Parts: sequence; structure tokens; C-alpha cells
Amino acid sequence: MESMKILIIEDERRLSDSMKDYLKGQDYLCEQAFDFKTAKMMAGTYKYDCILLDLMLPGGDGLDILNTIRNKHNGTGVIIISAKDSLDDRLMGLKTGADDYLPKPFALPELSMRIYALIRRQEFSANNVVLSNNVEINLLTKSVTVNNNPIELTRSEYELLLFLISNNNKVISKAAIAEHLSGEMADMMDNYDFIYSHIKNLKAKLSKNGAKGMIQTIYGTGYRWKEV
Repeated sequence: MESMKILIIEDERRLSDSMKDYLKGQDYLCEQAFDFKTAKMMAGTYKYDCILLDLMLPGGDGLDILNTIRNKHNGTGVIIISAKDSLDDRLMGLKTGADDYLPKPFALPELSMRIYALIRRQEFSANNVVLSNNVEINLLTKSVTVNNNPIELTRSEYELLLFLISNNNKVISKAAIAEHLSGEMADMMDNYDFIYSHIKNLKAKLSKNGAKGMIQTIYGTGYRWKEV
């Protein structure tokens, strides 16, 4: 299988090098750009599976690069990595066409998980149908069938199922699930009891139609979708 190609646009060389070294260990091919001019040239000229984009760069604004990426290669996944963690900056980046936003400082395993999930979503979107363990998700109609039987899911259950499957065989923390389902509100929560409730209901609906044991509880850590 051909390695996924990633462009790291980050002017802090030590951080950029640490990301590159870690992601190389995850079998990604990584290229680097440290300033606005170089980054804009590389993003506009070459094709990448994912671009990690810092907003604050020497010589220009990272959002201009994001516009270039969307004009040239609309299918490229873009994750903004920036210390500019205000809600306005996050929303502006997502409105301009970013797929995700990871504020600094962040853990490298979290970055890797975000990249993996993004690339999986891209693969799914090309087909408009996600199939795993006889569970089929139609991304266009947002409908789900298990063994060809339609099941009714709430919006949160649907998003949770897709998130689990897009990270199949990877353990996802409760904090990551909370952020995925609730966004900004996740930081204000005292506990993650609502996740347990969603997991319990989703498990029940899947099991009722013959898809048992797909969602595994990893005690003290989180949950995992087991693809068999």
C-alpha cells in the first residue's frame, strides 16, 4: 500500500521536526515548509493526502494558503494546527475549508489520530457508502442499515458510529469522543456520562439487528470499533 503524503506547514522547526519524526514512524511520507512563500508554492503545486497548517507564518496568513489549497486541490484534507485558539479563528478556518482544528499544544498521538480519521473519511466520501461488519452507512442520506435492516439513530448516535468506524481497531478516548460530539462544549463538562449513554443505546440498536460485540469498552481508556 502506498504511503500517505503529508505537508507540514509550521515555522517552529523543532515542533515541525518532532511532528515529522513521529509521523514517519506511523508510515507517513512528510514534507515541510517553514514560511508563507514556500508553503503556498508547495500547497499549490503538489498533491498531498493531508496538510497540517499553522495560521501564523512568516510572510503571510495561513488562511490565504488554505484558499489556495481549496482552489487547486479541493479534496486535500487540511488540519489547522495553531496557537490562535479563539473560537473566531477556529470558525474562520473551518468556514474557509479546513477539515479539523487542533490547538497547540497537542499530543502527537492525538495529531496522528486526527490525521487517520480524516484520511479515512476521505476514503469513505469517495464511495458515499461505509461498510463494516455488515453495518452500512450511506453518507448522502445519513441512513444506517445492519444486515440490510434499517435502524433509526439519533444525530449523536449516527456521528458516534461514524467516528468509531472511521477509527476502526483504534482505541478512542472519552475526551476525544466528547470533543467530536460536542465541540466547544466538551471543555465545560464535569463528566462524560452522556457518552456512556450514547454508547449503551448504540450497542443495543446494533445488537438487536445482529451486530454484537463491535463496540468494545476499553476500561479506564475509552472505546474501540472492532472490525472483523
